[in-house]
Formats: sequence, structure tokens, C-alpha cells
Amino acid sequence: MSTRLHLETPDGRSEIGVAPGDAKLPLSELLAHRGHPLNTRCGGRGLCGGCEVELRAGKLRRTTDGVMVMPAAGNLLRSCQLRLAEDGEATVVLPARSLLKHEPAVVAEFKINVPWASDPLDPTARIGAAVDIGTTTVALLLTDLTTGRVLAEASAFNAQIRFGEDVLTRIQMCYQNPDAVKQLQQAVTVETIQPLLAEACTEAGIRLAAVGVMTVAANTTMQHLLAGVDPSSLGVHPFAAVFLDHRTYAPAEIGLSFGGEGAKVHLLPGPAAYVGADLAAGLVATGMLYDEGPVLLVDVGTNGEIIAKIGDRLIGCATAAGPAFEGAGLTSGTRGVKGAIERITLHVDPFTAELGVIGDVAKPIGLCGSAYVDFLWEGRRNGIVQTNGRFADGFVRHAGAVVQADEYGKKLQLHARGASGPVWISEVDIARLLQAKAAIAAGINTLLGLLGVASADVKTLYLAGGFGMHLSLGHAIGCGLLPGFTPAQIQVVGNTSLGGAFLALNDRSFLAEMQGACTRMESIELNLQPGFEDAYIDQLMLP
Repeated sequence: MSTRLHLETPDGRSEIGVAPGDAKLPLSELLAHRGHPLNTRCGGRGLCGGCEVELRAGKLRRTTDGVMVMPAAGNLLRSCQLRLAEDGEATVVLPARSLLKHEPAVVAEFKINVPWASDPLDPTARIGAAVDIGTTTVALLLTDLTTGRVLAEASAFNAQIRFGEDVLTRIQMCYQNPDAVKQLQQAVTVETIQPLLAEACTEAGIRLAAVGVMTVAANTTMQHLLAGVDPSSLGVHPFAAVFLDHRTYAPAEIGLSFGGEGAKVHLLPGPAAYVGADLAAGLVATGMLYDEGPVLLVDVGTNGEIIAKIGDRLIGCATAAGPAFEGAGLTSGTRGVKGAIERITLHVDPFTAELGVIGDVAKPIGLCGSAYVDFLWEGRRNGIVQTNGRFADGFVRHAGAVVQADEYGKKLQLHARGASGPVWISEVDIARLLQAKAAIAAGINTLLGLLGVASADVKTLYLAGGFGMHLSLGHAIGCGLLPGFTPAQIQVVGNTSLGGAFLALNDRSFLAEMQGACTRMESIELNLQPGFEDAYIDQLMLP
């Protein structure tokens, strides 16, 4: 006898028949199998709230202790910690922000600041593909190697995100389960890169067999998983990579299908365990490698990575910023997708919030990273938020019903009728954002300190990645994310990981340049640096 699961989603209602065997699966897993994947950012460990649902009718059973859960108005439940009851039906509401169906806002644009020659990595290939594998998203472009012209682009979420939001979660998964390496490899090759390659070939009117070579830039964990290599050693001290060098594979060796007998996939080299090939690609694309400096490359993605250069000295580090700026673990957090609030302007006396929504949608699904940066600056500028991130008492007294309190502290309503109810930002959210901001700011200050320069001395800060493309630079500086800089010092350079992969594909000399840079770079562990902890604590405050 099958159990009936009734679903209410933003697109309407549906019904699923569930066989007894499937009823034992976590609800999040069952929904993913039936075409309703949720934001299981923490790998289904019940830590993040990304997969929350509401039980409208019937009952569910908790997987941790077997306790039966009954409906309660407005009570959001973590679906990865629930399963269907053995007897009876259930009606579950899937909020818009919990769904993984939204199109990612992937940045495939990049700025190349260096001249390049037409001297392809594979002289026998006419068509090549460059790929940037991010922890969250993957971008691919096709290029005509005879002219260097981009023929087509395609991008999507990295299918690995259903196993966990960040690299540490995926590394831990591999450590606990030897089969996980193969699962994660298939997720990025079979489920992500192969469909993107097919989509780009269709757009360009090219057969898959005509693509002769592919270059891939990614962080070190993503490179390991693409190659089918266990990254577990990256998760324990001394955080050693199995490989950092340039590697080549036949497509079929890693689960891809394109080109003829001589087709190759080139994994670009990386300097260190947590400063990967994506940053090495950025070094050449920005021209930073050839600049006397002082210059900085900052990529505020799911992982915050920073490289500083002065003269011949290159220093790199990664910061434990986590995915807070992609909305993970925040009350109304979401990625930068259609329906996300991306801009905020606040006014007081009376309190109002002007909101810019991606796609100009009437009912926003939540707040993305650029909006949170706006809020930190606007909230501080207007006296709504104190330096410690708490709401100011005077503001709370006059704000009325837009400020509410629960067991976790106060929260401010920014929109009354979002797609999943009111859109809130809480004091707990602000604390998490300040931790992410402090990690990046303290990392920048620590690297500059090692080089003996101040922010004002930096000639150019190259801000890379999709997040940087959508930031208000003034607000990022004002809230302390980019401490002590001016907008005139910052150059937004887009997806330099993809840009570097494109360069290596079209001009083989850049591969040697990347290899040389990786050999020269000093990789710094921030937590071992004197003064980093103090710098981090200082940066936990708003200016």
C-alpha cells in the first residue's frame, strides 16, 4: 500500500504516491527523487534550514528519535530530518526559498587585462571548451581556436550542491563514505558539465565530436572530485592536496563524452590546498601576475580567497567566510536568483525599505548577498544597527510591528508579503554576516601586513567572482568588507577563473605562466599568523 504525499508549491498543488520502501527515505531525499529538489546546503545534516517545509496536514516522523510531528501553523521543519509516517497521508508546503529550481545567476563575463596570441593548447583541435567549476555554480564556454571567438556559453548549478553547500561538507562526505567520491564526480561531470557542453554545442550548431580540448579551472577540492580523487586529506591538518599540478585526462576517464580519439581535458594547476587553480587562472587573466604592485585579487565566493603581490612576492590565503553571502543559514537568505532581493535602501521616521528584486518580481523569495551588504551599510548609516550588529534601542522603540522578537532575538521585517511569507533579517543573521565579513577583511589586512603595506598603498584590488559583479562597492567598503579602500582602487573583473581557462585554451604560454606562479606562491594559514585573531575580532564590528 502506498502513502500519499500532497504538495503545495508556488506553482500549484500536486500529489505523489510513495511506495513503502521510499517512505523510509528522508523527506528531502524523497522530494529530490520526485523532481522537487530542495536546498540541502549542509548535506542533509539538519544544520542550515535550507530545506525547510511546512506540514499543513497529516503527520511526519522525525528520523533522529522517531517522534511523530503534527501540524502547527507557521512551524517550518527541516525536511532532511523527517520522513513519512508508515500509516496515513501528509500535506506539505514547499516554500519558494527552499526550492532548488531557480536559475542561478552565473557570471560568465570576465575582463582580460593582458594581450594573448593565437597559439592553442592543442594545435590539432578547432573547437575548445573552457570551464569554471565553482562550489555552487559551473560556467562553460565554447571557443573557435582558429579565431579565439566565443561561440556559445552555458551555466548551471553544480549538481554537487545537493550533497552539501561548501567544500568541507563534501570532503567530510568522502571521508565517511568511500563511494561518495564517485557520486560527487558523476554529479559534476555527467549531471553538470556534459549537459552544459551539449547545450553550448546546440547553440553554436556544433557536434560534440568536434570539440577537441577542454580546460578546467576550479578550487582544489573541485579539481580532485572532477578527477575522481579522494579529497579527504584536504579536510585534516596539514591540509595536503593529493595533486596540484597540471593534469590531463581523456574525457571518458572522468565520465565525459566529447571529441575524437585524441580529445583531452586539462585540469589547470593550483598553488595550494585552499588557493586553487581558479585563483591561478585569475592571476593571469587580470594581468596581476605581471604587475609590480602592490595589488590584490579577492574572490568572495562560497570560499573567500585572497592573493597579494608586491614585486616578485606572491602570498595567498583562504578565509573561512563560509556561504553566508549566498544566503546559507540566514532567516530569509537565498542565492542570487530571479525573485531575490538584490538592493536595499532604508529610511527611518517612519521606517521604510526600498527593495530592488531580480526580475522585478512582486513577491520576493528572500535576500541575496548584495542585499545583505547593502543592509549592513544602510542599517549602520541610519542608526538602525549598532556597531555590534544589534538593533538600536531607540529604533526598536519607534519601529512598531516591523520589529519582533523570538527566542533567538529581534528581527526586522523588510517585506510583508514575500513568496513564502514575510521577509526578515534577524540579529542572528547579522552576527553570521559579520563573521563572514570579518574573515575576509582580516584576511586582507593580514596579507597586506605581511607585505608591509596598507590599504591606501594598494594600486588595484581586483574583485573577482559573481558576488563582486553585483556588489555596491561603496557599501562593501562602508560596512568594512573591503576595509580602508576607495572605489577608485577597485576593478571588478568578473569570472576570472573562466577567463584564465579561456586564455590557457587559446594561448598555451599561459599554462606555463600559471605553473610558474603556483610554484612561487607562498600559501599562508591565517589562523597560524600572529595578529590574525585580533584582526578578526576587530572586524566583527561595523565601522
